[in-house]
Amino acid sequence: MKIIIAGAGEVGFHLAKLLSFESQEITLIDPDKESLLSADNHLDIKAMKGDATSISILKDARVAESDLVIAVTSSETTNITVCVLAKQLGAKRTIARISNTEFIHHKEEVGFTKLGIDELISPEALAAAEIRLLLDQSAFSDTYEFEDGALTMVALNLTANMAFAGKSVKEAAQIFPKIRFVPIALQRFGTQFTIIPRGDTLLKDGDHVVFITSEGGAEELCKITGKKNTEIKNVMILGGSKIGYKTARDLADSGFRVKLIEKDKTRAFDIADELPNVLVINGDGRNVDLLEEENISKMDAFIAVTGNSEVNIMSSLVAKSKHVKKTIALVENMDYFQLSQSIGIDTLINKKLLAANTIFRYVRRGDVVAMTKLNNMNAELLEFKVKSRAKICNKLIRNAGFPRSAIIGGVIRNGIGKIALGDFRIEEGDRVVVCGLPSSIKEVEKLFL
Repeated sequence: MKIIIAGAGEVGFHLAKLLSFESQEITLIDPDKESLLSADNHLDIKAMKGDATSISILKDARVAESDLVIAVTSSETTNITVCVLAKQLGAKRTIARISNTEFIHHKEEVGFTKLGIDELISPEALAAAEIRLLLDQSAFSDTYEFEDGALTMVALNLTANMAFAGKSVKEAAQIFPKIRFVPIALQRFGTQFTIIPRGDTLLKDGDHVVFITSEGGAEELCKITGKKNTEIKNVMILGGSKIGYKTARDLADSGFRVKLIEKDKTRAFDIADELPNVLVINGDGRNVDLLEEENISKMDAFIAVTGNSEVNIMSSLVAKSKHVKKTIALVENMDYFQLSQSIGIDTLINKKLLAANTIFRYVRRGDVVAMTKLNNMNAELLEFKVKSRAKICNKLIRNAGFPRSAIIGGVIRNGIGKIALGDFRIEEGDRVVVCGLPSSIKEVEKLFL
């Protein structure tokens, strides 16, 4: 695919990096030479200095031949303009990053597709939605829903006292024959290697394991592992950023009791005026005395979403030391993932990764409905819609020719999620959730073409 990315900021650079690994033809456009320098030196892409709203620049980038134009500058006005121009100049598909979530809610009413914008994404809205889902599934360190929860991905760390620790996947299945969950990826403690489990794969103490669950499966998994999906009602949010504001607003509207700490006095008063159901405190969240004064030990969840990753990590560790049940920290540096999880923070979220997940499904071949990359693991989860012409259609899973480095986690049929094992037959209209290492994805895609 030929892909043009407008904006070499944190989201644009990360997308260019991920897509360049996919052997895509990438052109990155930005008016700031310094922003382009790192991408030009380290990535196999074409970097162009210039304003992406310039028609001549877009033509120089061969926009008429592009399969996808992604506008992810810091200005939503620029992003919308780039997409409108690109579509008029012949781009096949366009995606615009926006910060005003009203645009997403009124997408059909306004008619953005008629203007030339195929998709609107808001990293801030994606992060807020991810936080809400993590609070609903508080026992797990990572979670993702397919088709409103028909199938759900959850992740946890195994401990020696869990029933299937030390057993193979096959042995665990024999012990719990009617379970509604299946392991689809794991990472050994202290390593960076992602394993797609097979029947003979051992589940060991310390493994970080990702499961697919059908309805009721998450509760079963909690019961077997001794985890508890604790009801969360009292939430403290550090940082009145766009993510902090949206998260506070959405949680308060859903009946949560929310405290928000914001360092900037003007911003704190503005949020207090706009969110009367949220208790807003003007103060520095790095101050342990302030956190204790605001009864951090009585909070069910602590969410750190300032613009500083280090502040978010350290304040979350303070919250954990005060026995807060669920801690979530926003980080920008992907290198922090392994370190932070090993020292006790429940979940890390990253805007760049969330935005990339949403955009990646337009890059994948086959009818990809949803896609997510697993946090801190070298694997992808994809949801394919099966068409009658697909090679996998009307075949048993064990006869489908799946690569060993990929696995079908589950199938959604007529809105109902099912754990699909080798004797399950794939039918037209099924939505199939697949987990695979990057090396297997092209082979998997061919099965759904």
